[in-house]
Amino acid sequence: MIERNTLYIDGEWVTPSGGEPITVIEAATGEVIGTVPSGNAVDAERAIQAARRAFDGWSQVPIAERADVVSAIAAGLREREDELARIMSQEVGTPLAISVRVQVGLAASVFETIAQAARELPAEERIGNSIVIRVPVGVVGAITPWNYPLYQLAAKVGPALAAGCTVVVKPSSVAPLSNFILAEIIDGLGLPKGVFNLVSGPGALIGEILSSHPEVDMVSITGSTGAGVRVSEAAAPTVKKVALELGGKSAFLLVEGADLDVAIANAVRGCFVNNGQTCSATTRLIVPNEIIEEVEERVAALVNAFTVGNPLDAAVDLGPVASAAQHKVVADYIEIGMTEGTLIAGGPGFPDGLDKGYFIKPTVFSRLSPKARIAQEEIFGPVLAIIGYDGLEQGIEFANDSEFGLSGAVFAADIPTAVSVAKRLRTGQVSVNGGRFNANAPFGGFKTSGIGRELGHHGLMEYFEMLSLQFPSSDDFPTSGDFGSTV
Repeated sequence: MIERNTLYIDGEWVTPSGGEPITVIEAATGEVIGTVPSGNAVDAERAIQAARRAFDGWSQVPIAERADVVSAIAAGLREREDELARIMSQEVGTPLAISVRVQVGLAASVFETIAQAARELPAEERIGNSIVIRVPVGVVGAITPWNYPLYQLAAKVGPALAAGCTVVVKPSSVAPLSNFILAEIIDGLGLPKGVFNLVSGPGALIGEILSSHPEVDMVSITGSTGAGVRVSEAAAPTVKKVALELGGKSAFLLVEGADLDVAIANAVRGCFVNNGQTCSATTRLIVPNEIIEEVEERVAALVNAFTVGNPLDAAVDLGPVASAAQHKVVADYIEIGMTEGTLIAGGPGFPDGLDKGYFIKPTVFSRLSPKARIAQEEIFGPVLAIIGYDGLEQGIEFANDSEFGLSGAVFAADIPTAVSVAKRLRTGQVSVNGGRFNANAPFGGFKTSGIGRELGHHGLMEYFEMLSLQFPSSDDFPTSGDFGSTV
């Protein structure tokens, strides 16, 4: 049992004002593995006011020093890699090797790349008789999800701290434990009080307060599209800056002539990573009708070969989904899929011998209409939808036939063909012939998948405002570099 009894507010671990603690459940067993405080409005207000008081001082710390702090956070995560990976495997269901590489490794990498981006950021831009500088947005409310609880936190806290903002974090109640370890690491760095604050609690309460509070200058959320809409509505009266990284139903478009051995392996990996609990997962495989039967055979063989089980077992390829609520959602969609398409792998019910915990059979449906519910709605579990198309133009049409636009993939016989198709997809990022995720490249979506970008220097820029200084003439400019110490 991991029992967290205090919140991190104003540089101290403090007793919460809220009521009964939140229980954390192990995805593979359904058993309680920890508790965290359930903060309330009083706790949220204390954290916001602490962040407000800290802002003036932290925003004036030289940016090189702020970048060093962000680098130090990354080092602290790497030092506690094994502990963090195990916790997130238990909370989320991620197989342990992937937890080490992605849940912890990618989070640390994001802090490192943001620190480097901050060090490389030009201090100023000179335009005519103006000098444009960047100033930090202010107090940032960061609302993070359960599927990648540490990585998503890094994508918000890293650039916010580097930019000179102060932060109040509201973690998911499903997988909050790693966030408390991050708070311990930050506490050990001796930052000024109030620069970083952590308040766990109900999203409907704490998230609403962060979104609507007049002393919060920006709110950044990763979550469902519905949650992003609610945050936007709550933020609107105070006209604060909003960054939304939301849902997805991404397409993997297979172009005739592609190497099927490589392409299908990429498509299956892109769908089932983290047990399908990935907003950018390519959960729609769109293939030429001429080869759909061969694609089905290859996909079924790969998916049926998965070893499903406890994510702490090194031999396991897929673990459970994260919660009882998510298990029901995915199971319900599988039942819907039985009426919409042809089942070629998995299906309803628990995997053999795994009726304890939140396990789902890795499932594939084919011969689906592009308008089928399981081809349109985000399932957030190990379910792949295969859709056939006639002619590349129809394939592109089907790939774009979604309210979402977060990610995607194109696999063609050659790179130029793949690029020509990728440029026509209405989505924030596209994997070209198996291209891998890049923590320095901007990540974010079109349409209902969000507003703004995370990661790298593009993500860092979200946490600045632009300030134009107008001079009588360029002859009156101060010495170049005078603005470089803090911005």
